[in-house]
Amino acid sequence: MNSAWDGMEEVVAIADAGTFAGAAKILSVSTSHISKVVARLEQRLDAVLFHRTTRRVLLTDTGRAFVDQSRRIIQERDELLLMVGGSAEPQGELRITCSTAMGERFVAPIVRQFSEENPRLAVSLDLTNRLVDLIGDGYDLAIRTGETTDRRLVGRQLASRDIVTCAAPAYLQVQGRPDAISDLDKHACLVGTNATWRFQLDGDLKSLTPNGHWRCNSGAAIADAALAGMGICQLPSFYVRDHLKAGSLVPVLPHCQPPSEPIWAMYPARRHLAPKVRNLVDALERDLQASIDR
Repeated sequence: MNSAWDGMEEVVAIADAGTFAGAAKILSVSTSHISKVVARLEQRLDAVLFHRTTRRVLLTDTGRAFVDQSRRIIQERDELLLMVGGSAEPQGELRITCSTAMGERFVAPIVRQFSEENPRLAVSLDLTNRLVDLIGDGYDLAIRTGETTDRRLVGRQLASRDIVTCAAPAYLQVQGRPDAISDLDKHACLVGTNATWRFQLDGDLKSLTPNGHWRCNSGAAIADAALAGMGICQLPSFYVRDHLKAGSLVPVLPHCQPPSEPIWAMYPARRHLAPKVRNLVDALERDLQASIDR
């Protein structure tokens, strides 16, 4: 009786080799075996996975999607077998996504060291401010901030970061210092990635959607605009910490400082968490907070 999983390894091998004969060599089987298995699989799926030519076979769109998912299933199966068998050494491919600034400054050095310590891993760190679909896009792990809402994912808090509202003294000297959150409506606000600003007053969380005249998805560019006296910004403290120490930026509404923002490791919910993910999450939990606080 054929298993519902039959054909996955054969299709991946064909994609890697480019021919049925090449796939047969990879798997140490006959070419006729490869052809029969693929034919049965395409019949079962009611879909064509390959365009055949006299020299090569090319993946269809359906075939490409099937291969991408099959690779991950095969890899996770092998990792599970190794784990059950007592081997916990991280191996295979590890795909991580993180926001650009946090990734460059804090996450990449930790991941790089982890990669050096685990040579059997092929690590890919994708830095983007786009909120990717972790499962649909095939990532193992995401480093995210703020609230988590995707119930398909498991979250583990790694660290936290402070959020600071500030401006240049020259701006405040001309425009005046806001005394209440509502006063920000009268000020030039410099808006970064987070379109909603957060505050805490008398234990209650407050939010404001500022009408900024200068917007940029780079925290560094927003900090530069604040330094130039263009207005008030709200940013993670690592962007402005040195400027606050130097006095070139000063806190605004310090009595409304929001609570620290959690930083999460998010990964697809699985019964068995692969060693490659578990060990990296452990490393991030151990080192990330100290890196942010430096």
